[in-house]
Amino acid sequence: MKVHVELSLIPLGVGVSLSPYIAECERVFEKAGLRHDLHADGTTVVGEWDEVFRAVEECHRRVHDQSVPRIYSTLKVSTRTDRDQQPEERVESVRRKLAEQEGES
Repeated sequence: MKVHVELSLIPLGVGVSLSPYIAECERVFEKAGLRHDLHADGTTVVGEWDEVFRAVEECHRRVHDQSVPRIYSTLKVSTRTDRDQQPEERVESVRRKLAEQEGES
C-alpha cells in the first residue's frame, strides 16, 4: 500500500542544533530510494508502507547510534486507495480552490 508520512524527529539531550541528526535521516530516505521532501518542521516521505516504515525505524537506529539516548517523534500517516497522488497535488488542489474563490469576489 502506498503511504505518505510526515515525520518530525526530535533528539533529546543533544543541545539546540538538530541538523546533524535530521541530515542522517535524509541519508536513510535517500539510500532507501524513497521520495522525501524536507521542510521546516519535518520530512514528508512517500513510498510503499513497509519500505517507508523500515526507513523510519532505520532513521531512529542511526540517530540513537549518534549517542542520542532519547528521541521524540511525531508521525502523520496518510493512505489512499482510489488513486496514486503526490503531495504537491494535494497542495495544488487547495491553491486552485483559493484562486477560484478570488475570481468569484
